[in-house]
Amino acid sequence: MNHKKALISLEKIIPNKLLNQIQYLHCSLVSWWILHLGSQPLKFSEKSAMVFSPHQDDETFGCGGMIASKREQGIPVNITFLTDGRGSHGSDPHIQNQVIHIRQQESLMALDILGVNTSDIHFLNHQDGSLSSLNVEKKQQIITQISELLQLYQPGEVYVPHRKDCHQDHEATYNLVKEAISQYKITTELLQYPIWVFWRSPLFILLKLQDIAAAYRLSVTSVKDKKARAIAAYASQLQILPDGFINRFLNSQEIFFKSDSEGTGKTHV
Repeated sequence: MNHKKALISLEKIIPNKLLNQIQYLHCSLVSWWILHLGSQPLKFSEKSAMVFSPHQDDETFGCGGMIASKREQGIPVNITFLTDGRGSHGSDPHIQNQVIHIRQQESLMALDILGVNTSDIHFLNHQDGSLSSLNVEKKQQIITQISELLQLYQPGEVYVPHRKDCHQDHEATYNLVKEAISQYKITTELLQYPIWVFWRSPLFILLKLQDIAAAYRLSVTSVKDKKARAIAAYASQLQILPDGFINRFLNSQEIFFKSDSEGTGKTHV
């Protein structure tokens, strides 16, 4: 059973409020276990970084502390949004056009708080929800766009959503970036940031122990308040996210999973 079908099955038999409570408990337990028992500290790196974000807010939830910490040290950080984020408030075309503009403005505000220059923010504006069903030509177009950005900035670190993040656009972003690194033989360190995987993926069913092995925790205590303010800039998203979901991203450590560089296709998680 895939992630989407499993989630739909749970939603059919469990009331939404109760499901949110179960997911919050599960997410809290998995996060606590990783942070206190199942991870090792990640030393702050002075390498430049590029974050690939499927939607406007994923970069701040998953990597906001890392971004702010690097920028406070004057280390270059570039952000690339793959989709336009139109799908967060339904399918009405008029509303979607408004959402695209709102989310872009929110991302600019959030990243300004984190210290990212506007010139280092890129919007590829592919349709929200489309990344997992691209035809061959469109897929290669996006891979080429990604590779051009990687070759332009030559980041020492690249951040992508977790490969099993229980969201089609998130998992597709991981695969597209990984393929770009492989096709163009780009040397960089690849790190995965979890957004939905702890929330949506039942432990031992979809999420296996090997999927959360070799985890790293990065202390972001010194920029915790700055990250919280950046998250608050995404007002349009905070009003629709599940109760308790945001709490995991407000603590003093961020979780990452390392992958092999140079697009070998191997992964440590």
